[in-house]
Amino acid sequence: MPQTILVIGATSGIARACVRAWARQGAHLLLTSRDTEEGERGAADARIRGAVSALAIRCDPTDLNGHRELCRQLQFQASAGIDVILIAYGSMADQHQAESDPQVAQEQILVNYTSVVLLCEVLIAHLTPTGVLAVISSVAGDRGRQSNYLYGSTKAGLTAYLQGLRNRLFHRGQHVLTVKPGFVATPMTAGLLKAGSPLVAQPDQIAQDILKAVACRKNTLYTRWFWRWIMLIITSIPEAIFKRLRL
Repeated sequence: MPQTILVIGATSGIARACVRAWARQGAHLLLTSRDTEEGERGAADARIRGAVSALAIRCDPTDLNGHRELCRQLQFQASAGIDVILIAYGSMADQHQAESDPQVAQEQILVNYTSVVLLCEVLIAHLTPTGVLAVISSVAGDRGRQSNYLYGSTKAGLTAYLQGLRNRLFHRGQHVLTVKPGFVATPMTAGLLKAGSPLVAQPDQIAQDILKAVACRKNTLYTRWFWRWIMLIITSIPEAIFKRLRL
């Protein structure tokens, strides 16, 4: 039986790679994006790659008033429920801009935390009894660093929220996966990462890890795998020493 999969932010780099992989498995895909034309192209590509169906839905997840409209569409398009929901959008503003411009800081919090949390709360009503909600957080949320502490704090809050939601949904037979990527070569990180670095992963690699983690109902996914150990070291540094570092 083909799975019904909803991807929020389907035009992001990681989401595109996941959509391609799920399309090859013959899934029913519901793909949301803010850009209607780009969303339609993504849906057409998914159908070519083998998706049983792929429907593009226009949705700006930061428009909090639009969440109910999205739910109405899902009730019509997936009345039997959704097997997997992937929330894959986000924003990473320059830390210095966020420090000096409250609007930039506010937007980061809205995009990376507030809108995601409120969206999760309405979307879980559409999960099947054994459905999986997968949300992309970040290793940046494991410890605040001066170079991106605003972005990191939104991801830290999101990770804590997902832990509580996982605890809640476990008793209903449903599951929550927290995805913590490290450096990924996507449009969001263009110009910020060193090309050719062994620490920089490609979206297809991240997608493979996500699909495996969804299938085995993993709680937290560090991707690529070595970030678990990198972050273990970073979080183990005593605060008295860590605050003196320039990271």
